[in-house]
Amino acid sequence: MLQISYIRENKEKVLTGLKKRNFGELELVEQAIALDEKRRALQTELDEALSKSNKLSKEIGALMKEGKKEEAEAAKEQTAQYKELTKRLNAELDQTATSLTQVLYRIPNIPNEIVPEGKSAEDNLNVFQAGEIPALYEGALPHWELAKKYDIIDFELGVKLTGAGFPVYKGKGAKLQRALISYFLDKNTAAGYQEFQVPHMVNEDSGYGTGQLPDKEGQMYHVQLDNLYLIPTAEVPVTNIFRDVILSEADFPICCTAYTPCFRREAGSYGAHVRGLNRLHQFDKVEIVRIEHPDRSYQALTQMVEHVKGILNELKLPYRILRLCGGDLGFTSAITYDFEVYSTAQEKWLEISSVSNFETFQANRLKLRFRNSEGKTQLVHTLNGSSLALPRVLAGILENYQTPEGILIPEVLRKYTGFDIIN
Repeated sequence: MLQISYIRENKEKVLTGLKKRNFGELELVEQAIALDEKRRALQTELDEALSKSNKLSKEIGALMKEGKKEEAEAAKEQTAQYKELTKRLNAELDQTATSLTQVLYRIPNIPNEIVPEGKSAEDNLNVFQAGEIPALYEGALPHWELAKKYDIIDFELGVKLTGAGFPVYKGKGAKLQRALISYFLDKNTAAGYQEFQVPHMVNEDSGYGTGQLPDKEGQMYHVQLDNLYLIPTAEVPVTNIFRDVILSEADFPICCTAYTPCFRREAGSYGAHVRGLNRLHQFDKVEIVRIEHPDRSYQALTQMVEHVKGILNELKLPYRILRLCGGDLGFTSAITYDFEVYSTAQEKWLEISSVSNFETFQANRLKLRFRNSEGKTQLVHTLNGSSLALPRVLAGILENYQTPEGILIPEVLRKYTGFDIIN
């Protein structure tokens, strides 16, 4: 959530940033400023009323001691009037503050200046590409057919148990899945990230803290009886560990990693692009989260991008990195780099990771601050990235490592799987 002081003092910059996003509700900026002006005016009026009421209360005691009963009674009547006024002003102030917060919840983050202009994914900027796209043998199959051929993922059984988008991993498929999770976590912890095991459901405050609510409410599974949400990513519970916390400068950097299943409704998704592992309602993902000093968050972003690159280089998968344009940028992000692996059998790129800097946007909602060298509290910067999301990485391995004899296992994973081929 943007700070209202920032919006008020940088109105044109905010509007320019929102236009880069192709944001269609620019009037919210004026609404926020107007509500803030009203809130501040009410606060001033309330403070004055309280001051006068307190002054009268002191005078009443003095008047009673002096025997000026009539004047004391008149002062009491005035005090009662001020109490009614302060009660009304408090109620109006609370309502105005709530309305302001609701408006601020609807305004997305401002893109970093290096975020390219653009309206959709077609306008994203390719900033890096690595790895060789293998020349597959004639008759090579997409991963969903390989999964059936080698009996390692059962999509139909998932439909029986739950519904579409909930696959069942079997045998070597399950072991490969577990191997990827262990490998990703080992790489992350070796890089200095502390591992966490976190709940797979969160409360409403956590959803609002990281910005999934209200923006993505329709995409989250909601357990209405308990008002809890199944997490769409470990980013939500991990980042919320630090909600309402005041850090010291010595605490930086804070680096966290966690494996969780993730749950997304993906409402409206259908067609060939969602076949197999391309888009699921439940999937496994390993996440990295960083809490950083504002002066060093972009250095941290570079480190996170390089970290994910290192993993993909070891897996020897062809991949590219895109800097998302304004129109494709997530609601809470100031800048995002998407990693995509090439699916040779499908002949298309599949997103496997997003690495983002949210600057102070999440921290403002979370009330996550640090005490700076001057002793003043200041909002931190938060960052997160997938390191990595498993389904499309697995799809990339199955398709790019397939041979007529079977599916080879990347060398870096063999100590985790205990086998070097699926056949």
